[in-house]
Amino acid sequence: MNLYHLRYFVTLAHLEHYTKAAEILAITQPSLSHAISSLEKELGVKLFEKDGRNVVLTKCGQAFLSDVEQSLDMLDSSVNKLQMTGMGEGRIDIGMLRTLSDIVPRFVKDFLDINPAKNIQFYFHTSTGLTPDIIQGLKDRRYDIAFCSKMENEPTIDFIPIAHQELVLIVPKGHALENHDTIDLSETLPYPQIIFSKRSGLRPIIDKLFEQCGGMPKAEYSLEEDQAVAGLVSAGFGIAVVPRMSILDYMPVKIIEIVKPNWERTFYMATLKNVYQAPVVQNFKAFVKEKTNL
Repeated sequence: MNLYHLRYFVTLAHLEHYTKAAEILAITQPSLSHAISSLEKELGVKLFEKDGRNVVLTKCGQAFLSDVEQSLDMLDSSVNKLQMTGMGEGRIDIGMLRTLSDIVPRFVKDFLDINPAKNIQFYFHTSTGLTPDIIQGLKDRRYDIAFCSKMENEPTIDFIPIAHQELVLIVPKGHALENHDTIDLSETLPYPQIIFSKRSGLRPIIDKLFEQCGGMPKAEYSLEEDQAVAGLVSAGFGIAVVPRMSILDYMPVKIIEIVKPNWERTFYMATLKNVYQAPVVQNFKAFVKEKTNL
């Protein structure tokens, strides 16, 4: 079915006159007549009938007009979006850890500030909260860019370091360790702890820290997300090693610096290798790399 024929059909349906429609379309009247005849032959129904010097839609034509206009509107909208994307505009879907909710938006704001004339929309996806889930979303093309921890054995993913975050010990108010401002992690071994589940990218990191201390803590609870871990600590269910995140400043916990063994967590911008990325995505990726230089 010829796309031009569909557009000719819509124009004629609204003008109801072959000569006027042909003039608007900048084609000859015989060409318009041939196009409509071809369309009717392909569909197997009459779309127009004569009404004096004019033509009007048949019942089949009326039904067809509604569907064609809706389809052409969708097509034109899609073409317009793609043309915008080709000019460095459009939509960027970002998957990220909730821990990075105070870092990634700053990248976005700075990028938008230097592109005030462009129509660029960012959509943030933080519902999953675990790096394996975010990476899977990247592979499934739900996200253009992901901000998360680094995963090993992911040859199709390009990981670029973008930020560092220290690990700290948090204890509930009134805990025996509350008077500490700094601590050796070995001093925490006698106390029940809230730990991260094995699915969390933090679990192997924290386990290695405790191995350096010569022991493993007693685990009271095992959770996936850092904010949930902090919530249990604030409620007095135990102590925990967690990332230094801004939400801790508003929770009833004491934040204690870990001086031994010292560790700093690195976060990454992740993108798929060897796949087409729209110019707006490429531009934002390059901007983040330039801003970080880690």
